[in-house]
Amino acid sequence: MNVRHATALLAAALILAGCEKPDPKIAEAAQAAQKEQAAAAEAKNFDAAYAQQKWDMAAAYGEMVTSRYAGTPTAERIRAQYEEAQGKAKAAREQRRVESLWSYMSTPVKLAKGKDGIQLSASIYAKANVETDGGTPRPVQLIFRDHPDWGRSSYLVLQTGDFNCYGGCKLKVTVDGKTKTMAGSRPKTDEAIAMFVEDERALWKLVGGAKALSIEFPVKAGGTRTASFEVGGLKPEKMPGWK
Repeated sequence: MNVRHATALLAAALILAGCEKPDPKIAEAAQAAQKEQAAAAEAKNFDAAYAQQKWDMAAAYGEMVTSRYAGTPTAERIRAQYEEAQGKAKAAREQRRVESLWSYMSTPVKLAKGKDGIQLSASIYAKANVETDGGTPRPVQLIFRDHPDWGRSSYLVLQTGDFNCYGGCKLKVTVDGKTKTMAGSRPKTDEAIAMFVEDERALWKLVGGAKALSIEFPVKAGGTRTASFEVGGLKPEKMPGWK
């Protein structure tokens, strides 16, 4: 029964009954029909967003229909799709968040023979600051670099303190819960507090497709420290030479 028919029945009942109260069942049917009609109209927006895989919009429209028009056939019809859209919207937001953690740079550089070249880099900061010198915890950065003259490299950079790795050291690298040992080395330079992860290609392959990376490294202040990274948003196409 649609709204028009229900309303007509209600009016007829009122005329026939005179001063008597209308049948409540007829009034309830009219209200239910009106609610369902409104739900169906609102659900058109949901159906369109869902079909276009616009999960954030579909989740918002679905929330409105299922909460505002709860109990209607339309609300029940879209419920499963609404829950699916909710999950996909959440996953998409998380993917955008982890992608935003990475920074990519394309920097003009002068090459050894005086020619011009382009240095590419992908970098990410540890998700929590790390104490590396006995003082305040500071950011730790992981960088993958592709230089036309120097080749490819991967390294950690500190803001304070120093690595205890000038003669080489062993690093404990954990990717999605699986741990392996990799070689590290501290270049003899004061330009930056940096330490190379020697097998940069192996590290790149480990990071590709992974969600979590942690690197345990020795510091001059004594002992080891661990920097943890959310690497799931890496875009390999930004560093084409690393394929």
